[in-house]
Amino acid sequence: MTEHLDVGGVQLYLSPPDTSSGVWIGQPEVLKQVMACWLTLDDKDLPLTPRLVGPPGIGKTTLGIAAAKAREQSLYIYQCTADTRPEDLLVLPVLGENGNIKYHASPLVTAMLLGGVCILDEGNRMSEKSWASLAALLDHRRYVESIVAGITIPAHREFRCVVTMNSDESTFTIPDYILSRLQPALELEHPKRDEELAILKYHLPFAEPEMLSLTVDFLQEAHNLKLDFSTRDGLNVLRYAMKRLASDPDHPMSKDAAWQESLEKCLGDDALDLNTLAEKKSRSLGGNTLPMGLGDFFFDPGDELHPDEDDED
Repeated sequence: MTEHLDVGGVQLYLSPPDTSSGVWIGQPEVLKQVMACWLTLDDKDLPLTPRLVGPPGIGKTTLGIAAAKAREQSLYIYQCTADTRPEDLLVLPVLGENGNIKYHASPLVTAMLLGGVCILDEGNRMSEKSWASLAALLDHRRYVESIVAGITIPAHREFRCVVTMNSDESTFTIPDYILSRLQPALELEHPKRDEELAILKYHLPFAEPEMLSLTVDFLQEAHNLKLDFSTRDGLNVLRYAMKRLASDPDHPMSKDAAWQESLEKCLGDDALDLNTLAEKKSRSLGGNTLPMGLGDFFFDPGDELHPDEDDED
C-alpha cells in the first residue's frame, strides 16, 4: 500500500485500511439498497451517501463492511465521537522525530484519495461543527478543505461513504442541511429467528446447541416486547456462558445455570424477567397510564371523595 501521497504540495501520510471481516446474514434487501445507493448510472451521476439507522448492536457496521467487500474496495472506518474535531476527520498534524510536522490523513481522507469505502460509524455522536467540515464532500462538490494543512482534497470517483446512526438518544442532533446530504435513510430491523440463529452460529460455531437455542429464544422474546437487547448482546451472553462451562471442568455447571448466570452478569438482573422489564419500560414512557390530577395524590381512583367521582355524578 502507498504510505503517503502529495496533495497540493503537502505530503499526506495515509491511514491503513481496515481488515475486519463482515458477512451479512439475513435481510438481503437492505444490502441491495446500500449497493444501489453507490451505483452511478452516467458520467454526470453521483453516488449517494446513505445513513443506516437502527438500535445499537443490530449490525449496521457489519452491513457497511459487507457492502464494501461486495464492491471489492478497500475499507476504512472512522469512529465518530462527541469530541471529534474537524481536523480529526480530515488531516491531523503530528510532530515528527526530527521536529518537523507530518500530516496524517484520516481514514476518511485516505478512502477519498485512494477510491475506497469509508464508514462513518455512529455519526449522530458527532457535533455540527465537525459535520460542517464534510458538507462539500457530501454534495456535488465532493471535496474537503483542510485548514490545518492548507489544502483542498478532492474525492476519487470511486470513493463511497455510508454513515451509521443509532436510533437512541444521541449526544448531538444532526442539522437538516447535513441530513439532506445523507439520503436515503435505510432502517435496519432485528433479524428473524432463523436469521438470528444463523448469525450466532456463524460467530460462535463452537457453541452448544442448547445454549444457542436459549439465547435466540431470549432475543426473539426481547424483540417482540420492544426491548433494547440486540444480537450483539446475545453473542456476549453466549460467549460468557460457554467460557463458564469450560472454566472449571472438575466442577462443571449445568448449561442452564451457566446461561442464566451469563444473562445476569452481561445484561443485568432485569433481563431475567423480560415481561416485568417491558412493563417497567411502558410505565416509564407513560404507556397505559392516565395523567394524574391533584386529587390522585390524596385519594384512590375509586374513592367516593375523589374529585372525579363528583364530576361523574
